[in-house]
Amino acid sequence: MLSGGRYQGDEELIRRADDIATTIFHPVGTCRKGNDTMAVVDSQLRVHRLAKLRVVDASVMPTIVSGNTNSPVIMIAEKAPETILSEA
Repeated sequence: MLSGGRYQGDEELIRRADDIATTIFHPVGTCRKGNDTMAVVDSQLRVHRLAKLRVVDASVMPTIVSGNTNSPVIMIAEKAPETILSEA
């Protein structure tokens, strides 16, 4: 039992844990930028070892911003075409 006996049994406790074990934040930083062995993309957002594939979303942000992630993602998305066109 948890919280004064509100939850009965393991199944109910697991279901409740699943209900509250989520984040309200938008995940960022899952595609590390750089040239080390852990990096997924380079500074131009190109995926290492894959031709003509880029990652242009919040996953390339090194840390989460203190505000909403919408504006930084828009800025990343607006910068990406400039980078791509400059290479053409």
